[in-house]
Amino acid sequence: MKLVQFFVPGKGKRVGVVQGDRVLDITSGDEDVRSTLDLLIQGKTAQGVTTRATWLARRLHRRGLDWRELQRSPSRHAPHLFTPIDAPEVWGVKHTYASEPERARAQRESSEAHLPPTETPGMDGRRPALFFKATAHRVAGPCARVAIRSDSALTLPEPGLAVVLGAGGVVLAVTVCTDVTARDIEHAGAGYLSQAKVYRGACALGPCLVTPDELPDLYALQMRCSILRGGATVFTDAANTARLCYRVEDLAGWLSRDNPVPTGTTLSTGTGIRVPVEAALQDGDQVTVEVQGVGRLSNPVHQG
Repeated sequence: MKLVQFFVPGKGKRVGVVQGDRVLDITSGDEDVRSTLDLLIQGKTAQGVTTRATWLARRLHRRGLDWRELQRSPSRHAPHLFTPIDAPEVWGVKHTYASEPERARAQRESSEAHLPPTETPGMDGRRPALFFKATAHRVAGPCARVAIRSDSALTLPEPGLAVVLGAGGVVLAVTVCTDVTARDIEHAGAGYLSQAKVYRGACALGPCLVTPDELPDLYALQMRCSILRGGATVFTDAANTARLCYRVEDLAGWLSRDNPVPTGTTLSTGTGIRVPVEAALQDGDQVTVEVQGVGRLSNPVHQG
């Protein structure tokens, strides 16, 4: 199932189920469903979320909106998409994608140790490098602006698949994430990582939440990132989640170890696409990230 949050003039934020090229409004004050976060809290599991949303769609039986009409820049005067989840916390993780030779070596060593891939702690046996990224008000939605810090001259996007977690770190849904980082500030020293990573517009999520039943294999998804400048492509590259050297459940487990996270917490699982410094973001650029089966997230870039 695909879930979205969207805006309708005169009604405000709405919750929707995407069915083909239509979006069914399942917002219900009577049922206390005013956001996708409400739906996740009530559903508790991925199957529970799907069952709850399906029941609401049948009970309310509202006419759907055209999905294409929501693909526009945010405006008070027209329907448009919001972030798919008002994530209370957004986290990221570094160095989760392996090259093909590294991946093959890790699988061979796991086999020799008689460990199935799901029990492998990581390509090199170490814990993942997790970091805090954002709160809901710092996150941009589809077609909304991501930002370059006013004091940065070298900012790069890091596209990735993100998982949305429930109680105990259970995976409820996935979405697309664009993690924007001020590399020049990060390289100034470890003490500057928070300033390089955490600021308004440093993260985008969207376009929707997809429950795992829609994606038979999370480790076989094609991903592409493109940067457009003045209508011309200055960068494009692809990767596949087959190169992830951690299971998403393991990443969620590490995040929630001695660190209870609230339902709706979103974890970007890292990036297999490295944008070179020659394609560093500039004011007016357009960043597009597409993940197979999940959707396309496109954001204009603004500095300051």
